[in-house]
Amino acid sequence: MLWATSAYGGGIVAGFYLWRPSLWWLTAAIVFSASGAYFLRHRTRAALALGLSVLFVTGALTMQVRAPENRGDAGILAFADGRDLIITAHVIREGNLQNRNSGDTQQRLDLETEQIGTGNQMSAIRFGLRISIYGHETNTNTEDTKIESQKPLATPLYRFRYGERLRFPARVYPPHNFRNPGAFDYAGYLAENGIVALGSAKAETVELLPGFAGSRFELWRTRVRRSLIARIHVLWTPDEAALLDAMLIGENSFLGRETLTDFQRTGTYHVLVISGLKVAVLALVMFWLLRRARMSELYASAITILLTVACALLTDVGAPVWRATLMLGLYLGARLLYRRKSILNTIGAAALALLIVDPSALLGASFQLSFLCVLVIAGIATPLLERTTQPLSRALRSLDATGYDAALPPTLAQLRLDLRMVASRLQRFFGKRIPLTAISVTARVLLVGCEFLLISTVLQAGFALPMAYYFHRATLVSLPANVLAVPLTEIIMVAAIVALSASYISLALAKVPATIASVMLQAMSGSVRWLGALRIADTRVPTPQLTVILLGAGAVVLAMILSRRRRRLLVAVGWAGLAVSAFRICAVPPHPQLRGGVLELTAIDVGQGDSILLVSPEGRTLLVDAGGIPFWMHSELDIGEDVVSTYLWSRGFHQLDVVALTHAHADHMGGMAAVLANFHPRELWLGVDSPSPELQTLLRKAIALNIPIVLHKAGDNLELGGAEIEVLAPPRTAETHVSRPNDESLVIKIRYGETSALLEGDAEKKTEKQVALENPQADLLKVAHHGSSTSTIPELLAVVHPRFAVISVGTRNVYGHPRLDVLNRLAEAQVLTYRTDLDGAVTFYLDGKNVSSQSAALH
Repeated sequence: MLWATSAYGGGIVAGFYLWRPSLWWLTAAIVFSASGAYFLRHRTRAALALGLSVLFVTGALTMQVRAPENRGDAGILAFADGRDLIITAHVIREGNLQNRNSGDTQQRLDLETEQIGTGNQMSAIRFGLRISIYGHETNTNTEDTKIESQKPLATPLYRFRYGERLRFPARVYPPHNFRNPGAFDYAGYLAENGIVALGSAKAETVELLPGFAGSRFELWRTRVRRSLIARIHVLWTPDEAALLDAMLIGENSFLGRETLTDFQRTGTYHVLVISGLKVAVLALVMFWLLRRARMSELYASAITILLTVACALLTDVGAPVWRATLMLGLYLGARLLYRRKSILNTIGAAALALLIVDPSALLGASFQLSFLCVLVIAGIATPLLERTTQPLSRALRSLDATGYDAALPPTLAQLRLDLRMVASRLQRFFGKRIPLTAISVTARVLLVGCEFLLISTVLQAGFALPMAYYFHRATLVSLPANVLAVPLTEIIMVAAIVALSASYISLALAKVPATIASVMLQAMSGSVRWLGALRIADTRVPTPQLTVILLGAGAVVLAMILSRRRRRLLVAVGWAGLAVSAFRICAVPPHPQLRGGVLELTAIDVGQGDSILLVSPEGRTLLVDAGGIPFWMHSELDIGEDVVSTYLWSRGFHQLDVVALTHAHADHMGGMAAVLANFHPRELWLGVDSPSPELQTLLRKAIALNIPIVLHKAGDNLELGGAEIEVLAPPRTAETHVSRPNDESLVIKIRYGETSALLEGDAEKKTEKQVALENPQADLLKVAHHGSSTSTIPELLAVVHPRFAVISVGTRNVYGHPRLDVLNRLAEAQVLTYRTDLDGAVTFYLDGKNVSSQSAALH
């Protein structure tokens, strides 16, 4: 079944990347099927190969003929133009209340619309809408949080729940992706969850309508889930409750970004999600307790599966937990049929069933990580354990039963005899029964520890490729972190479940298991924070090249094949190949994707902000600004980490030569801290050392990372890998003004041969007039201040006389950038203008004589 799944999955990949007419795949399937039937009697290997080929072309055909997903966004596009709308909808997924630093409280809801319009003209359109409702704090107790000894919560006037019908005014808009190579498909992610539009509303404007819309089963499920969250927040402190929300029911809305980052750095992020590990732990505890209660294996398996399905229903994780539940059901069913050794067969069957239902799941990170985890354990670690620790573990059972010795190989029988001799020496001090039991238990615990260490090592090596590809991390502290975190997680989950169950009877009964869970939580989170703070834990890696990806995947397959061989040399070769592959991915950076002999300027799409990448003809790099989001937007998005760094990693960069900050505004500086930490530039350039608290915090971070800080003023001339840089502003006599940092913008002109580019930052009229006096003719102009009317004055355009211009600006920004008058001035000057909100990332190549452009929106 594993071979069958591999063939079917390979066809899915081929169907996605290599389009061919459907008739080709259908004809190939018929030919391979007929040929396989012909060879079945006499040439079984040929028939097997042809059968796998049938599955391959079937996977490709399925991928290409599947019906396109109906996202329901055609109707909403007519209304997503910034108009004030009146929306009638009902709640399909409720969110938790979150307190913001501004003093407001937010609740995020997923809705299904019923009607939408401008008041007089209402249209019946159904689509998924995610809306954030903001309200002011009031001290009150809601119906769901009235639990004895609980303090009043700060909540908005009303907490909206599943099935309730609402009417409210709002502006809606489709989700926006940052259109850079390697960017996360946020719109696609929302569409997978049924959401095609976003919006926001004030709590006092939302009207609760009579009636209920939805299923009664989902209403029951959300009530139980809500009750569990309330109990968790009663039994534990807010920080502990946030962790337990994520660990037990997949609710991560209370987790801060810093906590998530610590777990990601240490490779223990799986602890905070409902993953196959959690399903396995819960099932193991349930099955073990039922068997200890003298229940037959059949009934214990059935009850374990039912309870696991019930736990899966309470989560909002979706496909990952259901995949794990399916695999658990197949595994327990195989045990009943005495097929305990067919783990890989079980994995293959589960994967094939899921891919037949949803072929596109194979292309998602969640599916790949789930099955890679089980494959690495079952295909690489288990064969070695079966020949090393597991025979020893069996030999340690019932040491007092001498008749069992005859059933074992001589070496194991000798081990049992030696241990009984040691125990007999200790009997004079501890009695007859205690020594033998203590020796057996101690030895088995040590063996379990060795097994866990081995599995963790194999997982770290096997996961080096997906961790680098999807998360750009080399989790070098993953092994010690997981050795501590995973056993503690098992204790935490069992104690927390006992505490939650007991709390419905009495809070006093829940105190003891809740305290145990609390102590273990503090131990786990403390170890994660300590290991995550180590410099080595923050090692970031670029996207691996295709050859490295193929070699890494081949190393995993080779290790799986050779781990089952009897010759130790072959096993060692497989493990060595896996280790070398992991080292290559983590320690040897790829070659950046560059076009040699030209000066490259790329305006990265960072929304309403600036980030410009310059690559010199000799491959030296300069990043000017790193985007960012103003603090008043209360966003968890880090532009430097999630957008700028992702783009640079997709290009293969692992270090920058220089970063420059034009001025101390959040939309230029907010992402710089992440860039400094991820790419460790050799220098940080500034125009003015402003007293801005945010800038001073950034400079302290640069000093902590041993990055030299260099001030550059007008008149400075620099060289960067074959390109010449001239600093045009700020003047050497410039004084810092926190209230007007735009006037302090670092303005530079970079030249290669007869071609040049002028980068203005957010320079306004005063600075532009000074720059115009230098007669800075340039072929390419980075338009100042996102196309604001405060900049791009006619006098500057007249002396620069650019052929190209690029405006870094956010889609539907609240400032109205770029202004129409600026666009008209550029058009009148016959400047070909690009915009990141329309064209995505835009790259210009200056070869010394000519300038050419390339837009991400066209690829």
